[in-house]
Amino acid sequence: MFTFKVFKHLKTNDSYIVSYCMRSFHNTSSVTKNNLAAEPLRMLGNKRRVFVVGVGMTKFEKPGRRENFDYPDMVLEAATKALQDAKVDFKSVQQAYAGYCYGDSTCGQRAIYQLGLTGIPIFNVNNNCSTGSSALMLAKQAIQGGIADCVMAVGFEKMEKGSIGMKYTDRTNPLDKHIESMMELYDVTASPMTCQLFGNAGTKPEHFAKIAWKNHKHSTNNPNSQFQDEYTLDQIMNSPSVHDFLTKLQCCPTSDGSACAILASQSFVEKHSLQSQSVEIIGQAMSTDLSSTFNDKDAMKIVGYDMTRNAADQAYKEAGVTANDVQVIELHDCFSANELITYEALGLSGELIDSGNNTYGGKYVVNPSGGLISKGHPLGATGLAQCTELCWQLRGLADKRQVGGAKIALQHNVGLGGAVVITIYKLGYPELASEGRRFQIKSVFDAIENELEKKGEELTKKVNGIFCFKVASKNGEGTWVLDAKNGKGSVKFDPEGTGDVTLTVDDDNLFSLMIGKLNPQQAFFQGKLKIKGNMGLAMKLQQIMPKDFKSKL
Repeated sequence: MFTFKVFKHLKTNDSYIVSYCMRSFHNTSSVTKNNLAAEPLRMLGNKRRVFVVGVGMTKFEKPGRRENFDYPDMVLEAATKALQDAKVDFKSVQQAYAGYCYGDSTCGQRAIYQLGLTGIPIFNVNNNCSTGSSALMLAKQAIQGGIADCVMAVGFEKMEKGSIGMKYTDRTNPLDKHIESMMELYDVTASPMTCQLFGNAGTKPEHFAKIAWKNHKHSTNNPNSQFQDEYTLDQIMNSPSVHDFLTKLQCCPTSDGSACAILASQSFVEKHSLQSQSVEIIGQAMSTDLSSTFNDKDAMKIVGYDMTRNAADQAYKEAGVTANDVQVIELHDCFSANELITYEALGLSGELIDSGNNTYGGKYVVNPSGGLISKGHPLGATGLAQCTELCWQLRGLADKRQVGGAKIALQHNVGLGGAVVITIYKLGYPELASEGRRFQIKSVFDAIENELEKKGEELTKKVNGIFCFKVASKNGEGTWVLDAKNGKGSVKFDPEGTGDVTLTVDDDNLFSLMIGKLNPQQAFFQGKLKIKGNMGLAMKLQQIMPKDFKSKL
């Protein structure tokens, strides 16, 4: 009773009151040690920074195409990749949010139990097509509110073949208001209802087809995409009609797949030396339907235009950016019509399609992954697959899809019924992340990190030393510390780093040295390598290199 009397006098956001209540509950309940690890908030309403420190996903597949790909299998694959990317064990995860639309209750527990039985809270999330980003938002709020320091958000879906239908016909359809509003504007046809809802909001057929052409073209460089074929504009426009001018190649397929993100607080990031890979969520907002959805008799608003604009305005304000500051976007193109109407709702510059400002070489790159149309749309996984793609883009890991100069990323995920989640990302520690990426040797250190994960204790016993690399290149100078002495070992980019031995060398020569093309003694006597400290330790350097790294070059 006293607590609620105090709340009456607080002027703060309701979400932080909830966070306070939940923290009070956790602190007075019988919970695991991990759940008590979160750093306390100094004061109610004080937001903590939240970072995505690891991401992973499966390839999206046609339902039933891949054998032994039940939802626990796909979650194990995606979550294991995300944990490996984050360089943490599942034991570090204090909560998990599992998003899916089709499945019995507690599928989240069944899937996540394969990673470990640690007793953590696992919350199942269902919010139609925005399920994945809803799980992401809940995970972010748990960290932002001080409840936890490391949280998993995972989404998955094992779908039936064909278009999506209603499961429960003996009760109210959650989309009945949307359908009624659309019926006041258009005649209902035999085509899938969601396709009609989105397809009735639009402009010239050529514009829709150009969007699908772009997204299919982008997906040719995405190995995780369900479809990787490129089509001509004529092929897209002349593919089988689904509803009016929307053709099959302008509609997303049903898909099986999973995606996962590991979120962490600033203290967790710095404790585990994850700064160079951390992507910060700088703005995020969810909006549900407004009165205008049903009252304004506007097809665009029925399918989420005002929800998107409302959420985007809030997210931009929190992030302190505008649409003009964004370089790369993953948005919810369940149908090409939806991508088009979303441009305006997000405040993007007009006439993106004809100008080419929605693809490589233009102002924005929209859906570099191929989007839902080509990458696929396993409902619960989509929002987290978007997150995964944007984190790869900001970290410079998107390979042939890489958007040059990507600094601010925007995510849009909508579910009819309805909810829109907008998330804005940037590198959390750009000075560290950008420095490491400028060097050829970065790929070698990444491989060593993976090797330490597998054989770290064995290698530290054998080598028993700390290397400091001072590397020079045409792009500048950088310092790495390779700890092959303590625990399982580690590699980190650290401008102030020191070691038992310090090697000063240029980027090209160090790369050649590490892959065995350059002999350490020859490099030393030729003046290509300067060594200060334990000379014997320097001779052990190549013992740390993964044996199969050279074969992968």
